[in-house]
Amino acid sequence: MVTPIAMPAKRADRLEFECLLWRRKVALVAGVDEAGRGPLAGPVVAAAVILPAHWLEPGIETQLRDLTDSKQLTEAQRESFFDILSNHPQIRHAIAVVDSKTIDQINILQATHRAMNAALAKLKPAPEHVLVDGRAVKTMRFPQTALIKGDSLSYSIAAASVLAKVTRDRMMLQYEAQFPGYGFARHKGYGTTNHLEALQKMGPCPIHRRSFAPIRQEEPRLF
Repeated sequence: MVTPIAMPAKRADRLEFECLLWRRKVALVAGVDEAGRGPLAGPVVAAAVILPAHWLEPGIETQLRDLTDSKQLTEAQRESFFDILSNHPQIRHAIAVVDSKTIDQINILQATHRAMNAALAKLKPAPEHVLVDGRAVKTMRFPQTALIKGDSLSYSIAAASVLAKVTRDRMMLQYEAQFPGYGFARHKGYGTTNHLEALQKMGPCPIHRRSFAPIRQEEPRLF
């Protein structure tokens, strides 16, 4: 169910969407986001984060004030925020992973939604409302508000963005050692020139997404 909420007057306050719900006595507000929709290889990872409702009056803690969309942060900043978020005693979080084989079976959109729903299902207690980055998720069983570019508008979504991004990047570093030669540590599976050249030279490895171009065109058809 998609539940609209009024747009905040001040977009600069990235806790405003949460505060609007907290003032309505909706205490368990989760932000959810994903990392890895676009790459040619590796999993899609989703994270869900619930910030404490008692931050309504004091606002976000100082150590998290610069938290925003993970793509706007340096690697060092993402790692620092990851440590703060994952070890904070008052912040609930969960992470879910959907692998490349499943992505090929059900398509990347459905895989992304599956990862988001799985992350939300791990939260205890369950959220009462979800702030979703991007468009609404039809399969979500919680009331939700979809926010385009939500990772730059909501601290909860930004937190989920960082947890998902860092988790996936760390996985791709491990895949670099397992499948050397593709440069996964550098490009994290995205279709860079070096990655495409490695694909031409070596062909796809087990974590490549066979349903994605150009891998789909390069594999021979069976008659």
